[in-house]
Amino acid sequence: MNNGIYDLLEQALLSDCPDEKGRLTEAAFELSRRNGFQPEAAGRPLDFRVAGRPPKPLLVAPSQVTPRKMNTVEGYAAMLHAITHIEFNAVNLALDAAYRFRRLPAAFVQDWIRVAKEEVYHFRLMRERLRSLGFDYGDFEAHNHLWDMAYKTAYDPLLRMALVPRVLEARGLDVTPAIRAKVAQKGDQETCSVLDIIYRDEIGHVETGNRWYQHLCQERGLEPVALFRRLIARYDMFIFRGYVNIEARERAGFSRFELDMLEDFEKSLKQGKTGN
Repeated sequence: MNNGIYDLLEQALLSDCPDEKGRLTEAAFELSRRNGFQPEAAGRPLDFRVAGRPPKPLLVAPSQVTPRKMNTVEGYAAMLHAITHIEFNAVNLALDAAYRFRRLPAAFVQDWIRVAKEEVYHFRLMRERLRSLGFDYGDFEAHNHLWDMAYKTAYDPLLRMALVPRVLEARGLDVTPAIRAKVAQKGDQETCSVLDIIYRDEIGHVETGNRWYQHLCQERGLEPVALFRRLIARYDMFIFRGYVNIEARERAGFSRFELDMLEDFEKSLKQGKTGN
């Protein structure tokens, strides 16, 4: 029997050094891929408010992030920094899923460690693109919206799968093509190649969240679409803003019926808020 996976995940989660977090994540991945892997019996996970992160970037409210125009080197670097920060948060999110929910099958732990390893790769690629412009991770302010939702869903894996991969991370499938188009206009083909890798892998990450959401709903005897509608209403979350990448969302495990139903639901929700 393998021992120590949760200790390794805990160390990775709490590490405030991105390089060390990456190395520990890769070590956890190698351990999880050994023949006969089973997570060891372990006690309750730590209840920490924030995952490990470096002193910079300075975290501010989303509305307080300084707007910058992409036609300057600094503005373009700030945009790449925002993506780099998303990928760093995604590492912690995936590690936390593997670490926190200890009553699920070994395949769940393996899946989210694999996702964490891929997010480490994305973070490194984006950080290199940022460094190529003379900047580094931490040089701009950022917000912590993604991790905030991880903490709010820490008590239930079904809630985590519903609201993080299926809502927050799925938005990346919608916005990445437009970001890539702007990067292509700048003639930055190397960053376009990195965005292509991220986009490809993120479809798989959202599919992983969808698959485990379906599994947990079936296990609890719950109807997935009806439950999802109730959850996004309860947590006052937008599913669609602007362009919706239906093709990518379907590849990630959303049915067209579900997407049509949720789009109608969101329209009615918005109308209700505006009094129309």
